[in-house]
Amino acid sequence: MRRRGLLLAALSVALCAPVWAAPPALMLAEVWRAGMPLDGYWVSEKYDGVRGYWDGQALWTRGGERVAAPAWFTANWPRQPMDGELWAGRGLFEHASGTVRSQTPDDAAWRAMRFMVFDLPAEPGDFDHRLQVLQRLLPIAAIPWLEPVAQERATTADALKRRLDATVRGGGEGLMLHRGSSLYGAGRSADLLKVKPYDDAEAVVLAHLPGQGRHAGRLGALQVRTSEGLVFKLGGGFTDAQRDDPPPIGSTVTYRYNGLTAQGLPRFARFMRVRTDR
Repeated sequence: MRRRGLLLAALSVALCAPVWAAPPALMLAEVWRAGMPLDGYWVSEKYDGVRGYWDGQALWTRGGERVAAPAWFTANWPRQPMDGELWAGRGLFEHASGTVRSQTPDDAAWRAMRFMVFDLPAEPGDFDHRLQVLQRLLPIAAIPWLEPVAQERATTADALKRRLDATVRGGGEGLMLHRGSSLYGAGRSADLLKVKPYDDAEAVVLAHLPGQGRHAGRLGALQVRTSEGLVFKLGGGFTDAQRDDPPPIGSTVTYRYNGLTAQGLPRFARFMRVRTDR
C-alpha cells in the first residue's frame, strides 16, 4: 500500500509539472537600421506579448515549455503549425506573460488573450506564398481570438518612420519587417527585422547590488552578463515592486539601450522585463 501511495504521489506530481520539449526551431529577428533596403518587405505591428508556436496539437513557448491554455482556447484550431504572439493588447505585457506562464490556466485571464499568427513554418514556399495561405486559413469566425497579423507592403524609410511613430504613440512596441522572398528558417537573419525606437537585448542576472538613498534596503542595480561576455549594471527601469522582489540570479532579462559606448557597452541601459519563456 505504501509503495502504491508513493507511485500515485509521483504520478500526481508528474501530471501537475510543466511539460518541456526541445525549443521549437523558430525564425528570429535582427534589427533594422536606417539605410537598409525595404524593397520586397512586408511590414506589420510588433506585438508585445509572448512568442508562441502551435505545432498542430499543442502550444509551446519559444523556450520549449508547453503552454497550459484552457481547452476551449485551442479547440478546433487548424492542424497546421503556426508561429505567432500570445498577446493581451497594447501595454498589457505583464498580463500576457503571467497568463502564459501559469501552469494552472485562469479562464478569465485567457478570455483577454489572442494568438496573433504571422507565419506558417511548415508551409513550403516563400513568405509571399505563406502569407496567401495564412490569409485563406484565418480568421475563423467561431474563433475570434485566433487572428492573422495584418501585413502591408513596405515602401519608403519615411513612411516606415511615420508608421513607427504612430504605433509607439498609440502604445505599441514597434514594427516588424518580413522579406517576401524568404523561406522559413530557424535562427536570426535579415529575412525578419524588428523596427523599434530603441535597441534591446538580453542578459543573464549575475548579482543583486544593494541600493542607496531612497532605495536603501532593496535592489539598487542588477549586475548582468550578455551572451558575448560583457558585464555591466542595470540600475534603471525598475518599479518599486521589482526593487523589492528583483529578478532571480540566473534569470534572463531584457534591457533597452541607446547605442554603444566607446568601450562597446550599452549606453543608458535600463531594465525592461524578465524573459519568462526561457
